[in-house]
Amino acid sequence: MTSTFPAAALTRSREPLPVPALVVMACTGFIVIMTETLPAGLLPQLAGGLGVSEGGAGQLVSAYAIGTVLAAIPAIMLTRGARRKPLLLAGLLGFLVANTVTTLSSSLPVALGARFVAGAFSGLLWGMLAGYARRIAAPEHAGRALAIAMTGTPVALSVGTPLGAWLGSAAGWRWAFVAMSLLTAVVMVFAWFLVPDVAGQRARTRVPLAQVLGIPGVSTILVVVFVWMLAHNLLYTYIAPYLRQTHLALRPDIALVVFGVAALAGIWITGVFIDHALRRLTLVSVSLFIVSGATFVLGQGVLVLVLLAIVLWGIAFGGAATHLQTAMGEAAGENGDVANALLTTSFNLAIFAGGALGAVVVDGIGASVLPAGMIVLALIALVTVGCGRRAAFPAGR
Repeated sequence: MTSTFPAAALTRSREPLPVPALVVMACTGFIVIMTETLPAGLLPQLAGGLGVSEGGAGQLVSAYAIGTVLAAIPAIMLTRGARRKPLLLAGLLGFLVANTVTTLSSSLPVALGARFVAGAFSGLLWGMLAGYARRIAAPEHAGRALAIAMTGTPVALSVGTPLGAWLGSAAGWRWAFVAMSLLTAVVMVFAWFLVPDVAGQRARTRVPLAQVLGIPGVSTILVVVFVWMLAHNLLYTYIAPYLRQTHLALRPDIALVVFGVAALAGIWITGVFIDHALRRLTLVSVSLFIVSGATFVLGQGVLVLVLLAIVLWGIAFGGAATHLQTAMGEAAGENGDVANALLTTSFNLAIFAGGALGAVVVDGIGASVLPAGMIVLALIALVTVGCGRRAAFPAGR
């Protein structure tokens, strides 16, 4: 991808990482994840405020996910020629409006509509952020730049969501969404001043969606995304019933904080190694999922072992998005934004499938068997990564 811009690449290679701009992108990711997960921690308050059941309020999460799945690919296909900075600001503006409308909603249909719109802008931002972060850094530091830009996700999961739930419980759910709108406005200001602009994809390099799918390595990466993230979401979504059914004296919120802190460590490790060891890093991360699942199974009911499993799981998951988006960016080249939109769609389908499949398992067999499913799925992902040594996860990277 960078070989088509030799002068720009040569200039960037002499510059340090654009950390302020990458931090703004991390804050953007934080907003996207926080907006997605916030209703999950505020279901009783949302149900009371909108006059619906908790199940009805839970559809606010589903509406967001549907918006992301439906909009990610069309949004990126329509905007891949647009300059990146105005597109970033437009995406943030969409979140500002959607969260403000949610704040003012007095009925579930209005709130659902706002959440769907937020999900659509999520698809746009996730589709373009990875390529944007890699392009504003020197080619040899592209992976590290992406790792920094992706830190917003574990921070949102470990700190942001519990903090938002606390604010909503203490001051009312509307104030939690007000805080999100204010944060978005602040990030827009910093984005305006700190994030450099880059051009969109040139018309002569754009290929149809079907041809992007046919680029060597792209389909393999999409399979790994779905299976690996399904392994993650199967247990992550139902961590509360798992802890309850295994009779562990560990609160779900504490478990998720431990997971989030470990994920930050995973991001740091990824930033150190990803620019010269992508394949090995991915193989190790997927293998850690298997080790974590086995530790859950063998240490069931033993608090210390379960905490160890959560730490290993968090470390393995922390850099996963960066591994996969880096692999996709390198495989797809100048069509990386479209390929990453496909990745975003696969990722969100895995979230949906994890919730649906997990519900069947939890209600039928019981949550205690979820780590076994995590092991099986991670094994499939490991084999797929191993088979992708030519184009998806090439040897020597």
